[in-house]
Amino acid sequence: MEACNISNLYDLSETIAAELFQGLTYPWEALPNISGFICRLGKTLDAERYEQRGENIWVAKNAKVASTASLNGPLIIDEEAEIRHCAFIRGNAIVGKGAVVGNSTELKNVVLFNKVQVPHYNYVGDSILGYKSHMGAGSITSNVKSDKTLVVVKDGEEEIATGLKKFGAMLGDEVEVGCNSVLNPGTVIGKKSNIYPLSMVRGVVPSHSIYKKKNDIVGKQ
Repeated sequence: MEACNISNLYDLSETIAAELFQGLTYPWEALPNISGFICRLGKTLDAERYEQRGENIWVAKNAKVASTASLNGPLIIDEEAEIRHCAFIRGNAIVGKGAVVGNSTELKNVVLFNKVQVPHYNYVGDSILGYKSHMGAGSITSNVKSDKTLVVVKDGEEEIATGLKKFGAMLGDEVEVGCNSVLNPGTVIGKKSNIYPLSMVRGVVPSHSIYKKKNDIVGKQ
């Protein structure tokens, strides 16, 4: 299932977490390692550019963090990121350079690459969002199946057992997710694809495509 390979989804030069993905094939393989990786990387960050704000929380000095935001570690907020009013970062999160985490947005066990935007009422859990990807207002990642079984990534007849109970969505670089969409557990969206508003997405969406609804996915012209 090459569409799900890290190399086909992400430009690793656009994240402080590039080493997290070394030696892996699929991005979800990194999810159990995010916490430990942050704790190791944080201790190596330049004190001239990053300040430690409590146990295992590192924030770039030029990042903008609202006083009403809730920051919980392990956490790294990279340079020029913006954490807005009442954002809730539960921990195990890397927020990339120039990324935006907006009002009432909740993050948990995630990597946001540089310039990611989750600006309005989003829930992003157990997920990885590629460079310049954007989630419209109210769109969320659903990270646990209703029957609580392990997540399987499906692309047509192909299946990959992930061994994970919690797995939200893998968004490739420059993905656009429309408002109030739900990305079901095990969703993988190829780079530069668009998801229509109010969509319920499951499985693998090819790169450079437009997802209108199930069984109506067209290539970009």
